[in-house]
Amino acid sequence: MLIVMEAGATTEQVAGVCDEISRMGLTAHPIPGALRTAIGVTGNKSQVDADKILSLVGVRDIIHVTQPYKLVSRDFYPENTVVDVGGVKIGGTEFVVMAGPCSVESRDQCMIIAETIAKFGGKIFRAGAFKPRTSPYSFQGLGEDGLKILAEVRTRFGLKIVTEAVDTETLPMVADYADIIQIGARNMQNYSLLKKAGKTTRPVLLKRGMAATLEEFLMAAEYILAEGNRQVILCERGVRTFADHTRNTLDLSAVPFVKRISHLPIVCDPSHGTGKRAKVIPLSRASIAVGADGLLVEVHHDPAKAWSDGPQSITLDMFGELMNTMRLIAPVVGRTCV
Repeated sequence: MLIVMEAGATTEQVAGVCDEISRMGLTAHPIPGALRTAIGVTGNKSQVDADKILSLVGVRDIIHVTQPYKLVSRDFYPENTVVDVGGVKIGGTEFVVMAGPCSVESRDQCMIIAETIAKFGGKIFRAGAFKPRTSPYSFQGLGEDGLKILAEVRTRFGLKIVTEAVDTETLPMVADYADIIQIGARNMQNYSLLKKAGKTTRPVLLKRGMAATLEEFLMAAEYILAEGNRQVILCERGVRTFADHTRNTLDLSAVPFVKRISHLPIVCDPSHGTGKRAKVIPLSRASIAVGADGLLVEVHHDPAKAWSDGPQSITLDMFGELMNTMRLIAPVVGRTCV
C-alpha cells in the first residue's frame, strides 16, 4: 500500500500517519517527493482498512500495490533512484563503468590495472578479496589482505571500490573497506546476508542469480530495502540457458523491463554474461543502448595468467577501446560517459 499525503502536509502530519501505521502492526516508509510526501506500508498480510487511513489528517489518497515487491516498485517511488557513491552517481545521466580484475592477486597487479582504469575514465574499481568458487580447491581470495590492497587503490587513484561479501561473517569487514558491497549471483537468495546488507549504510550491488526470474531478483532486492537500505544497484550478469556458445546468456531484455517497473538503477556485467573476451565490448555496446546505467567489466593486464576468470577478462588496451566506444554511444542515448 502507498499512502499519498496532501501537497501541504506538515512534518507532524506525516509523523502522525507513520505512528498510526506502526500501531496497526505495520511498517511505514516515508518517501519525500518534490511536491508531496508518500508513505509506503509493508508488513500487511491482507488488505488494510483504507477508510481508517483516509480519515487521518493530511492523507489525500491510497494506492494499493499488487506486486509482491513493494519498496522496489515504481508504485512506491516513481522517480529514478540515483545511488551516490562518494560523488559517483549511478542511475542518473552518467553511464558509470566499474572495472578491474576478477580477484585481487597482488598489490602490483591491482596497481597496474587500476592505473589504466583511472586513465581511461573508469570510476569504480572492482576486484574480489573473497571469492566463492565452484571448486573448494580453487583460489578463494586474499581476504583482508586483499581488502587492504583495494583501500590503497582508492587512496592512490581516487577510484571507488566495489567488492563482494560472501557471508554474514565477512560482511562487516567488507563494509569497512568497500564503497559498494557486492552480493554475488550465488548469494542472491541468501536472505540472512541480504538482511544484514540492508542494515549497513553502504550501497549494495546485487547480482541476479544464474537461474533467477526477474520477480525473484526484485524480491531479493526487496529484502535489502525492507531493512532500511535504499542504496541498491541491480546487476544483470547473465542466466543459464541451453546455449553452449557462451558461458551465460546476458539477458538484455531485463534492463528495460526492470526500468519500467522499478526505480532502482541497473548495470550489466558482460564479462560473466558471456565468459568470452571477444564478446565483452559488443555486449557492452548493447548494454548502454538498451538503457543500462553502467557496466561491471573484468580487466586484467595479463589474462592468460589470471588466477580466476582469465578467458573473460579484457586486456588493458581493450578497456581503452571500450571506454572510447561508450563515449561515442552515450550522447546518442541521452547519457554521458566522462
